[in-house]
Amino acid sequence: MNTTTTLPDVLEPPHLARKYGNLGLIPFGVGALLVWLVGRHAEAQYWVTLALSAYAGVIIAFLGGIHWGLAMRADQLGPRSFGWAMVPPLVAWLGVIMPPSAGLVVEGAMLLVCYAMDRKLYVANGMAHWLTLRFRLSALAAFFCFLGAAGRPHG
Repeated sequence: MNTTTTLPDVLEPPHLARKYGNLGLIPFGVGALLVWLVGRHAEAQYWVTLALSAYAGVIIAFLGGIHWGLAMRADQLGPRSFGWAMVPPLVAWLGVIMPPSAGLVVEGAMLLVCYAMDRKLYVANGMAHWLTLRFRLSALAAFFCFLGAAGRPHG
């Protein structure tokens, strides 16, 4: 009986992580599309934009949770790790309580900031093989936030 396992030549996130990550983009894409499709119906557009902003806020809070979880597992728990873990949910909360179109800009920018911070964290924790997926998901989610913000009528 052979008990050795072979590693793939190139590490990548598990299939389910890629699948669920991509499925998680659907509310971003549908939300941004709906902001534009409801056109000048101000009330409908407000609620659709708010829903997109709220979803972005939930995802950003989740990204902060990754830092919290990894800090809990670390041998030396530093205040810096836990401190940064609190930043994404606080910024997301601010984005959600702002007018929705402005909040989407803040949230889109925060998604990119989270990716920049995660580049350091993932490499330091031997998870660099997740960065391609994280980049794609973050870039598309941020794009949809910016697209949704641009579709909101001003004035």
